[in-house]
Amino acid sequence: MKITLLGTGDAIGTPKVNCSCSRCNHAIRFGLQRLRTSLLIEGDGEHVLVDTSPDLRQQLLLNGSPHISAVIWTHGHYDHFMGFGEFYRVQKIPDVFAAPPVMDYCGGIFGFLSFVRHYQEPYIPFSLAGLTFTLAEVNHPPAYTCGLLIEGDGYRVGFTSDTRIDLPERTMELFRGVDLLLVDALVPPEYHIDKHMNYQDARELAETLKVQDYRCVHISHNMPWDLPNLGTDGESFCFP
Repeated sequence: MKITLLGTGDAIGTPKVNCSCSRCNHAIRFGLQRLRTSLLIEGDGEHVLVDTSPDLRQQLLLNGSPHISAVIWTHGHYDHFMGFGEFYRVQKIPDVFAAPPVMDYCGGIFGFLSFVRHYQEPYIPFSLAGLTFTLAEVNHPPAYTCGLLIEGDGYRVGFTSDTRIDLPERTMELFRGVDLLLVDALVPPEYHIDKHMNYQDARELAETLKVQDYRCVHISHNMPWDLPNLGTDGESFCFP
């Protein structure tokens, strides 16, 4: 099992357009960026994409132009699904897996594309690419949103997607003790956003869950570049 962070940024990415803050200036000076958050999962020679960001074309080109076998959508916010149209005339449109409210909303936007829709109930495992996936509800008001547990080769990886720190207890139990947690951390500790975690929230959640390792994702341009455990675009994790 291999997991690659195709992007680690929030809805607007870093550097932000028309922004002269120190973090964006640093990114421009050193050629750094945070594309919108999505994951590439590899198993049994197949590739599964978790969320289809608006940066999808660039992300796939930067990572070897893999053929995508399936897509999993976590929720219906622009930065998590609107890139799905990039598959048009590029490859066979991949099957999509999502919780029913997510599928109904996102699938409605892409009614002009023909693809197989798998309505997947949370907490019921399903198999793709020789791996096991389980959607898990998180807390991202007002949007119905799911995180994801990925299991393969005896390892477990959790992805919180966009959420507050107060996850449902059933989801907390599912993520407890994972080998790697990919955790929403939108802003530095001095900021507080009602529907996201800040950096301190993410650290506290990782500690509470007693995870082996973690990386912060869905990072805004407000976040410094040098904090520990920040994910970086293109970073990969291989299990084993």
